[in-house]
Amino acid sequence: MPYFKDIQQLAEQVSLWADLRHEQGANVSGEFKRISRDLEAARKRLAQVANPHRDHEPNTLPAIRRLRPKGPRKIANPLHRADFTDRLRGAWLGRAAGCTLGVPVESWSVEDMEELAKLGKQSFPLKDYWATHPKQGIVHHKVKRIKDYLRGNITEVPVDDDLGYTQLGLLILEKFGLNFTTAHVAEMWKKHIPLAWTAEEVTLRNLRAGVAPEKAGGIDNPYQEWIGADIRSDPWGYACAGWPERAAEFAYRDAVLSHRGNGIYGAMFFAATIAAAFVVDDPVLAIKVGLTEIPQDCRLTQDIKWALRTAPKLINFRDARAAVEKRFNGMHHVHTNNNACLTVFGLTIGKTDFTKVIGTCVAMGYDNDCTAATAGSIFGAVHGIRSIPEHWWKPFGNRAATYLKGVQPFRNDEMVRRFAVLTKRVWNGANRKGG
Repeated sequence: MPYFKDIQQLAEQVSLWADLRHEQGANVSGEFKRISRDLEAARKRLAQVANPHRDHEPNTLPAIRRLRPKGPRKIANPLHRADFTDRLRGAWLGRAAGCTLGVPVESWSVEDMEELAKLGKQSFPLKDYWATHPKQGIVHHKVKRIKDYLRGNITEVPVDDDLGYTQLGLLILEKFGLNFTTAHVAEMWKKHIPLAWTAEEVTLRNLRAGVAPEKAGGIDNPYQEWIGADIRSDPWGYACAGWPERAAEFAYRDAVLSHRGNGIYGAMFFAATIAAAFVVDDPVLAIKVGLTEIPQDCRLTQDIKWALRTAPKLINFRDARAAVEKRFNGMHHVHTNNNACLTVFGLTIGKTDFTKVIGTCVAMGYDNDCTAATAGSIFGAVHGIRSIPEHWWKPFGNRAATYLKGVQPFRNDEMVRRFAVLTKRVWNGANRKGG
């Protein structure tokens, strides 16, 4: 339920009255123009209202770093570990599995998901991919039908923005090197992103109108703290495995293109968490490291700390969902902060059971393809592919589809190899020699 539901209801009533009088033959154009002018004026006034948290929620990297707590910054070179490739493969395929499980029911209510599970004669939370769906012919991201995400029909990693931005991050690093800039990210967006939503859609529109990359995410963008930047955090965590500060820096360069405040921090937090996950043996420890790369008094930090305190009291996905609904009552279901807490809950409830981790994330709802993907990535980075049951990743074979314009499908083993090459470059200090 939105914070200001009365405004939405009033706007709907205005629209309905305008429709009725128009259908009756009345000329409502003059009144409509006056209403539109008033709404636009209100929008501009709200956009100019100052953020009361601005002093401890800055948007520049130096200011963000000044407000961080103490942290390890750089932990260990994962290339010295015999299990790094296993972990990297687990991170990518764990992400793909979580996303694929969530896509058919993205943002569904718990009740509707339970009914779908009954229809498919499956337990809930699920222990395998969805068996059926009422709209199997719907095309997702202009490439795959929902049927292609269902058990028995999966033949490759399918497409989604949660996966496409991971692929694009790899291409950005390979094309521009470790010194890539926000302008480079913008260039690749304009070249390869065929469709986008919320903050990313606004940003692309601003870029195509000639707005500079460093300003594109700050103009007419009420979605600037939604989840879009944090779902782009994985490639930076993979490339900077073992080096959370560097991963957060890379994530910042990407996130600031489209987001501000907690939207940026979500990307930095998860990139640092994923980077740490490759060299620790507990997802909760990785999460605590991730918190050291964002402002210690920002709202996201406080929310994640709440999630960590609350997690031991939760028994299942219902408890977790209820806790988030209570704390974030009114917050949009694709916001960074509430979904970050659900990701934490998925990892803490599922513990060392991958199936339970991603199943819990999807069952909790909200932006559940995103939460399951991120939780799957973190789990895989900590535990490796050998800890992920084969039925989650075997159907993918060695191929990952993509919806990026002008880009061929990927091979999963090649993606792992290419990210490992980037990790080696990061730890060899290649960026200090020009990337």
